[in-house]
Amino acid sequence: MEAEGSQLKLYSYWRSSCSCRVRIALNLKGIKYEYVAVNLAKGEQSNSEFLKLNPLGFVPVLVDGEVVVSDSFAILMYLEDKYPQHPLLPSDLAKRALNYQVANIVSSSIQPFQNLVVLKFVEGKIDPQTWARHHIERGFAALEKLLKDHAGKYATGDEVFMADLFVAPQVDGAIRRFKVDMTQFPLLLRLHEAYSELPSIQDAMPESQPDAPPSSSS
Repeated sequence: MEAEGSQLKLYSYWRSSCSCRVRIALNLKGIKYEYVAVNLAKGEQSNSEFLKLNPLGFVPVLVDGEVVVSDSFAILMYLEDKYPQHPLLPSDLAKRALNYQVANIVSSSIQPFQNLVVLKFVEGKIDPQTWARHHIERGFAALEKLLKDHAGKYATGDEVFMADLFVAPQVDGAIRRFKVDMTQFPLLLRLHEAYSELPSIQDAMPESQPDAPPSSSS
């Protein structure tokens, strides 16, 4: 389904797990959008034009006509409200709360510690990879406990919901970028394998993005 009126624009970076969450949502909902690459490695997020969209200088940013939304969670909720097809949240309140909990663990207790800004800040004080793995593994241990009695084929049952949008890119990055030993986290590893069979998720992964370097698929 195409966006009403002008096509949506998503300001994104290929390796950004936050951007990946939104890319998955757009794919699941069948919404066409224009991909606008923001090269974080070159500092393009700090140029004056981008800072008008998001003063924090982070991706993703969604532009829908006159509406500008930054922060992946805010974008997901905006998409959920405007485009009801393929709901990102279950109707059951307990399961909905579980999805919020998973999203919060990833977005508050894992991802910020591996953010490029943070990794550059800790460099010279501690090995950035060691720092990131510590926080990823701590968060993954919590997710394993939280989901053990609720997971089905996917994180919170047999349908893809918001929790999966946060878990899928986080686990993918943990494996590819931070070399986390996933044998410690069998449930998350099983979910990762299930996600590998879903085009809506795989097409949103870093190596499938137009700004991904050729070496990213190896």
